Amino acid sequence: MTLSASHRSPTLSPELQLGEPMTDTMHAGFVALLDAAASAPNEALVAALDAWAAHTKQHFAQEEAWMETMNFGPRHCHAGQHRHVLNVVGEVRRQIVEEGRFDTGRQLVNELREWFAWHVKTMDSLMVESLLECGIAQAVPHQAA
Repeated sequence: MTLSASHRSPTLSPELQLGEPMTDTMHAGFVALLDAAASAPNEALVAALDAWAAHTKQHFAQEEAWMETMNFGPRHCHAGQHRHVLNVVGEVRRQIVEEGRFDTGRQLVNELREWFAWHVKTMDSLMVESLLECGIAQAVPHQAA
């Protein structure tokens, strides 16, 4: 199944789109929930991070399942990045709840944006290229401008 460009989420910037519908949809959710955490007042920050983390755990699990299915060479490094990010988020969540470190939570949200852009351009782009080569996924046809 392929989707036209008009079906892509408006919250995902073009530089983060990889042209594989399920990945782009998961990435749009990641960004939208990160945006919600960024704009959440302090009293809602933990809940916003929890919503982001729940989505992201599913997102990462899907990527890891794909990588296992196709025996993707750098899958352990890629999955290690996922585990590290979730561990850091868990520690920052603890600091917010136990120590009132909202500043650390806000810093995390900003740093996750930078990490995500790098992760998509490096690790996820290679994964999607392999998904397409293996026939596990189909690319979204590019629309003429």
